[in-house]
Amino acid sequence: MTFVTRFAPSPTGLLHLGHAFSALTAFDAARAADGCFVLRIEDLDQGRARPEFEAAIFEDLAWLGLEWEQKVRRQSEHMAEYESALAKLIERNLVYRCFRTRREIAEAIAAAPHGEEAEVFVGEALPPEEEQTRLEAGEAYAWRLSQKKARAVLGPAYFTLVFQDETGLTRAEPGKLGDVVLARKEFPASYHLASVWDDALAGVTHVIRGEDLRESAHLHVLLQKLLELPPPIYRHHHLVLDEDGKRLAKRNDALSLKALREAGKTPRDIRDMLGV
Repeated sequence: MTFVTRFAPSPTGLLHLGHAFSALTAFDAARAADGCFVLRIEDLDQGRARPEFEAAIFEDLAWLGLEWEQKVRRQSEHMAEYESALAKLIERNLVYRCFRTRREIAEAIAAAPHGEEAEVFVGEALPPEEEQTRLEAGEAYAWRLSQKKARAVLGPAYFTLVFQDETGLTRAEPGKLGDVVLARKEFPASYHLASVWDDALAGVTHVIRGEDLRESAHLHVLLQKLLELPPPIYRHHHLVLDEDGKRLAKRNDALSLKALREAGKTPRDIRDMLGV
């Protein structure tokens, strides 16, 4: 089986050292395994995505010496596919419409009994009559994955889900993220649904990403099971921090690859700075 990994940035700002570390780690792993490195543009957030940032992504990665062997996939061009994936979950009654506002969600979480899911949202579908009234009124809603329904559908298999990462086999705890949003009224996909779908479509065998996304693997393995998608192997690397010990953000232009390049840094300098 060919080793396939990917780098999936969002064109909502300039890439910084943290992005470079993730991209280089994935690229080097693919090269060491004589495998394939895939580039994906996660531009679902059309309100913040900008063409100039996408162009900068290509420029920065090429400057670092990275090459990608497959056609670049832009998520915004594949909404119909995500609608199809969502439809499968709707048909199996695994998702429900949630009309609560952000404030109502926060209040529901605060009022939840203490326990493993005390800090996440768990809800349920409205009675059909009330739901229909709200739909006719044109109210906004989100499609949420029902952990309760997923447990019922999978039975004992829900509690034996595992994923493989750098530590070995880890027992998945999908409920850690609660009933996550998979889509919205006029938007067919969230990060979770689109990412899982795209990884499977591209034949990604190894998802290499930052430690901040480790918890997502607990949910993604459940989505893969429900959508009958092959699970990849996960590798979560440490985050690059600033001088205050905080994770880097796109708003810190001083540490953007563009700024570092314009300051005279070379790709070799970037690798040395990152210890790659």
